[in-house]
Amino acid sequence: MSSESNGNGVESSHVKIPQIKFTKLFINGEFVESLSGKTFETIDPRTGEVIAKISEGDKEDIDLAVKAARQAFDHGPWPRLPGSERRKIMLKFADLIDENVEEIAALDTIDGGKLYHFGKIVEIPSAAENFRYYAGAADKIHGATLKMSRELQAYTLLEPIGVVGHIIPWNFPSQMFVMKVGPTLAAGCTMVVKPAEQTPLSALYYAHLAKLAGLPDGVLNVVTGYGRTAGAAISSHMDIDKVSFTGSTEVGRLVMQAAALSNLKPVSLELGGKSPFIVFDDVDVDKIASLALQGTFYNKGEICVAGSRVFVQEGIYDKFLIKLVEKTKAWVVGDPFDPNVHQGPQVDKNQYERILKFIEIGKKEGATLLAGGKLSNRKGYYIEPTIFTDVSDDMTIAKEEIFGPVMSVLKFKSVEEVIKRANATKYGLAAGIMTNDLNIANRVSRSIRAGVIWINCYFAFDKDLPYGGYKMSGFGRDMGLESLNMYLQVKSVATPIYNSPWL
Repeated sequence: MSSESNGNGVESSHVKIPQIKFTKLFINGEFVESLSGKTFETIDPRTGEVIAKISEGDKEDIDLAVKAARQAFDHGPWPRLPGSERRKIMLKFADLIDENVEEIAALDTIDGGKLYHFGKIVEIPSAAENFRYYAGAADKIHGATLKMSRELQAYTLLEPIGVVGHIIPWNFPSQMFVMKVGPTLAAGCTMVVKPAEQTPLSALYYAHLAKLAGLPDGVLNVVTGYGRTAGAAISSHMDIDKVSFTGSTEVGRLVMQAAALSNLKPVSLELGGKSPFIVFDDVDVDKIASLALQGTFYNKGEICVAGSRVFVQEGIYDKFLIKLVEKTKAWVVGDPFDPNVHQGPQVDKNQYERILKFIEIGKKEGATLLAGGKLSNRKGYYIEPTIFTDVSDDMTIAKEEIFGPVMSVLKFKSVEEVIKRANATKYGLAAGIMTNDLNIANRVSRSIRAGVIWINCYFAFDKDLPYGGYKMSGFGRDMGLESLNMYLQVKSVATPIYNSPWL
């Protein structure tokens, strides 16, 4: 691939920046302008410059999309197809993702600042595999025959829940799209997807691929726009049967409230986190320091399960800090199209300024800035990986989700102490436990109130691994077959039996 300009005067060597083909809403199998004709700008975080103008969907556009999805569910073929037929279309969808992996990865890079080569090699192929996983489940959805206690014959049916509204975040636009859409399609539902306004490009491209794969019109609708308008319209819509939201705890509250005040639709929420990364003194310091670095700074720290509260046992605390600083100096921040770069720009100016504000709060509250904390000298929304020490549990940077490359390192003495401190948070999304002692690993993993526990690893995601939170990190599970169950209703059917020789 040759070096080309992206139209904003920025060249990314060896990568062809894609032409933006899809900027309109995708409703009932067609790309259409918003009813208002309004658009919004999507920005390249490498430069702060406009990539394209995107149709701005509003309540009226959501109404049209829901109408299309309702028609497709109530009268269309998708819910009535045998699971094997749904599987064929979903497998074709997955194949198309693989065939267009470079273009999709480039879209997520220019739109969200994500690492291009990691996206091309790992994230986008993983998204295709997620589709295949749920495609394989489409013809294996079935209820159970029940053993009744009296003269009744009974069984359960698993039926698609109906029209689903998905509101997805900007930090993993491709993976979140597939994580939501895959099980929804397998279950036989139809849907309206609202991607984050910061990263709409790949969602619209996936809509195009869905059409090519043969997905019937109205099954998948994509409405780009703002959360306060289009997202709010999904949450409160009387003809949407289920809402799935990934994002901040604050917005999750609003989604749940709107669902309750409208038609009491069920809601699943994957919200914020402030995950502990616990390092006991029996570990390989060099290896675990590298893992801790990834645990906070991967994806620019824009990941809800970031292990940004790093608890280090006092016996190796000083040695661990030395290794962290050493490895942070080798952490390369720069153009996300460069294969040698570890960290690209933050997603937009608002997030960039928010992270810088937290760094200043950390310094003002008395934490010691061990590394980073400075702006990059290049154009765009780049921030150095930042490490604070001398952090107390009541400091803002130890309590609030920053969603950026900011690590707090805290010292602890005993197992009992670190369990208590790790749980002293309103969140409960994930935790990392680093130890060679099986008894400690078992005890701590059962004591931490979080939805995902990683022992001697971190970010160990898999399509078969359910993922979700405790406490104010939300409820419901993405990934795994547990995710499929969120889009199914259980119906019980009973009929009398007479003169049977047995029950």
